[in-house]
Amino acid sequence: MTLQADLFFSFRSPYSYLAIGRYRAMAEEYDLDISLRTVWPIAIRDPDILFSGNPAAPRYILMDSMRVAEFHNIPYRWPRPDPVNQNLMTREIAKEQPLIRRICRLGQAASRRGKGLEFADEVSRIIFSGEVDGWDEGDHLAQAAQRAGLDLAELDAEVLRDADALDAEIAANQDALEAAGHWGVPTLVFDGEPFFGQDRIEMARWRMEQKGLVER
Repeated sequence: MTLQADLFFSFRSPYSYLAIGRYRAMAEEYDLDISLRTVWPIAIRDPDILFSGNPAAPRYILMDSMRVAEFHNIPYRWPRPDPVNQNLMTREIAKEQPLIRRICRLGQAASRRGKGLEFADEVSRIIFSGEVDGWDEGDHLAQAAQRAGLDLAELDAEVLRDADALDAEIAANQDALEAAGHWGVPTLVFDGEPFFGQDRIEMARWRMEQKGLVER
């Protein structure tokens, strides 16, 4: 029997990037269907939470994410450009956010087609791997979508005509994440149990094996 899980994911989260390839590999190796559920980055959905914590947190996240990437041999660099239009010195977040709104809506449109996991993996690579400057320019996104088995022009057309519905689905994803008992990403929810963070992948697989996970 194919097991089902939901992966709550942000296109700006370095830890989401560091987890997505491993979750995709798990879904390809095992009889497992992981549905990608895109959420807005915390900087967009609740910036007050983002800025209310210890000021050391951003420095630690950058240091730790680089360490995790090195440990797992995953190429990594902070995105150029950042998907969220934000002054990292003052922490001010711009009112207009064309990049993150487009990419999240594209991710949700990909999920409608059952290709969310593949799309998030391929797009996160061009955003975070450091192999691409200007990931939002040229044909980088089109090529990433193609590798995921999707057509970017088709997705963009859907984003333009159905933005409100896609935004509502993204908001519903956030509600579902909170209902499952967490607020951060990446969080995998399996059988009602949340597994938060890129360091809970092996534990999530362990739980799934208890519930009958088998190789394909």
